[in-house]
Amino acid sequence: MQITSIIAIYALIWVMSAFLVMPFGLRTPDESGEPIVSGHADSAPTNFQPRKIMLRATLLAAAILGVFYANYVNGWVETQDLNIFGPPPE
Repeated sequence: MQITSIIAIYALIWVMSAFLVMPFGLRTPDESGEPIVSGHADSAPTNFQPRKIMLRATLLAAAILGVFYANYVNGWVETQDLNIFGPPPE
């Protein structure tokens, strides 16, 4: 596998990981007891921390990429294993 492929796959996994970890730890004004600012949605988070989200997404993406690459090298799960409909008719 080429390094450019690894970088592209990591970028895709990172974006999905960022959306996955984004809601964890966020609090709305009702949950944190802060007043709701005029013009903001009631569901808008009051403690949004993008650096923490980026760190979590980076760690999760690195772990997922590690498992993906190990599977690529060792061939644990191949495309034939994912065929749930059986072999094609002849």
